[in-house]
Amino acid sequence: MYQNPSSPVVVRWLLPAIAGVAAWALGQWMPLASPLLVGLALGVIVVNSPIGRLRIFTGHQAVTKTMLRLGVVLLGLRLSLADIVALGPRALVIIAASVTITFVATVLIGDRLGLDRGLVTMIAVGFSICGAAAIAAVEGGIRRKNEDVAVAIAMVTLFGTAMIVLLPSASGLLGLSSTQLGVWAGASIHEVAQVVAAATTAGAAAVAIAMTVKLGRVSLLAAAYVAARRRDGGQPVDGAKPPVIPWFVVGFIISAGLATLRILPEPVVHIADLATTILLASAMFGLGLGMHLKTLFPVPLRVLGLSAASTATAATVSLGLTAMLF
Repeated sequence: MYQNPSSPVVVRWLLPAIAGVAAWALGQWMPLASPLLVGLALGVIVVNSPIGRLRIFTGHQAVTKTMLRLGVVLLGLRLSLADIVALGPRALVIIAASVTITFVATVLIGDRLGLDRGLVTMIAVGFSICGAAAIAAVEGGIRRKNEDVAVAIAMVTLFGTAMIVLLPSASGLLGLSSTQLGVWAGASIHEVAQVVAAATTAGAAAVAIAMTVKLGRVSLLAAAYVAARRRDGGQPVDGAKPPVIPWFVVGFIISAGLATLRILPEPVVHIADLATTILLASAMFGLGLGMHLKTLFPVPLRVLGLSAASTATAATVSLGLTAMLF
């Protein structure tokens, strides 16, 4: 019987897209659940179940990378640089210092612990910028083990989730204002959804501040990619040498410029925002399909130690600066 040769390609695109839409829908039902993490969890559940051995759940690597990169391009449309600048020099200092110190401290500690260089770089980028999305954005530009991508995402999810509980509790004990909690959460917590969850305890105003500060960190994604490549020595990856600044990072910068100029109609921005979430959630599903739990656990104590140190660095640096400047 004749078989359409394009069917496998269609399935490779359609399956992650369906998972991405499902993750988005679940995120609407559970507002504090990040669609990216839901998509990742769906992929992990599938690949570690009996159905994960089916052919339709294999060969999604190339599609996953393309979806991720398109999502990163559209992510720039959420970044109005004017809104970030409007936070004032105090917030900009906190953003720049928190990201830089967390990244540098993480790579220094990780290298000292003797961990794989690629894993350390991914943890540094994920914990200092924007969690799983940042890890997925840079992993294609550095030499790394496939299983280390999964480990880095697992760590940023675990420790970011813990921050949802710890930051509001610590804020109450320290007597921080809602503004201070918003700045602290936005400058230290890893995932966007985790930032919202932590800041919600202090009200809508705190959430707005936290989100703007968080997007200030996201705006440094292009710089983080360049830093990761430089740390990797600019060596070829998977037999090819990635460009210094890949097309999706250039697209991210252009999109941020369009968002700053506010020249796109609001309906277009809304559709692009939805497409961003679905593309990134779809890409996370594809990454989840590569996460075989038997290869991830037990997580080495050194990895847990590095993740804890990176989280503590982000939290303490941003807290100290927030207390001094706000």
